Amino acid sequence: MNCIVVVASNWAIGKKNKLLFSLPEDMKHFRSHTLGKTVVMGRKTLESFPGGKPLPKRTNLVLTRDPSYQKEGVTVCHSKEEVLLAIKDLPEEDVMIIGGAEIYRLFLPECKRAYLTEVSASVPDADSFFPEISEQTGWKLISRSEEMTEGALRYRFCTYEKEM
Repeated sequence: MNCIVVVASNWAIGKKNKLLFSLPEDMKHFRSHTLGKTVVMGRKTLESFPGGKPLPKRTNLVLTRDPSYQKEGVTVCHSKEEVLLAIKDLPEEDVMIIGGAEIYRLFLPECKRAYLTEVSASVPDADSFFPEISEQTGWKLISRSEEMTEGALRYRFCTYEKEM
């Protein structure tokens, strides 16, 4: 499995269950990496989507501790083991971890690749963070795009790979 995320320079990813940045090119990047795949997310991430609806043209797996949680169009799982069982027959490149912070922390050790949009801005009042991948054992930067700009924001698409 792999993960995809937008991170600020201080590894922040969200505030009050909302993304920190709105970058049209990043949304295209996200779609290109997730369409037709299985996306794994937490309940709060699903509820942060427009109308709380699952992402179209993807299989949506939602991990929640709430035993009574149900949502049309998603497969609900209640443990990491249940998620791993649900994806066990899928090719690893067809499974994408898409957040939030707890889900990234839980599944990053299982991921082979991490697609990061690294924004050159710090968000000191953020309340959710991605694990600092450069400090995680075995992760290596394998590609970095040219710097792009959107308004006052500068960012790059980076791919990290875990050495197995």
